[in-house]
Order: sequence, then C-alpha cells, then structure tokens
Amino acid sequence: MGWMAWNWYTATFFLVIALLLTVMTLLAIYRPEVPRRGILRFPTTRGDRLFVSLIGTAFIYIFWIRFTGGIMMWPAAILSVIYCAAMFRFA
Repeated sequence: MGWMAWNWYTATFFLVIALLLTVMTLLAIYRPEVPRRGILRFPTTRGDRLFVSLIGTAFIYIFWIRFTGGIMMWPAAILSVIYCAAMFRFA
C-alpha cells in the first residue's frame, strides 16, 4: 500500500464514502422509495442523486483548483454542500 499517500485526509475521505454507502443501503432496506422526476428530467432514486452529487462535487473541486490555483478550499467545500443539498432536494 506504499503507492498511495495515506494520511488522515485520505482516510477521512474513504471513511465518509463508506459511511454514505452504508447509510444509503440501510435507507433502501428500511425505507424503500419510488423514483421521482426532478430538474434532471429523468426518474432518480436516493442512490442516483448521491452519485450525481459526488460527481458534481468532484467537478466543483477540479474547476476550483484549476481557476484559483487550489488556494482556500473552503469556498469549494461550501459550494459542494450547497450543490449536494440542491441535488437531493430538487433532482
């Protein structure tokens, strides 16, 4: 495992992803849902919205690093949280 830069940031990232997947699995088991249509114009479930949120968050960070040089990542984090909240509410 020496090929990967393991530090607390990396461990936290993978832990959060694992926690999200666990919560989504438990929600799917105990509270199944019917897909709904939103601003994306196709039926989505909670898992679909989580996937779109994660992909969108990755693009927000990529563009933020590209256009700001990676200084002050907190605004990108705030934008990502707002984006994810909008995806889960309206998509």
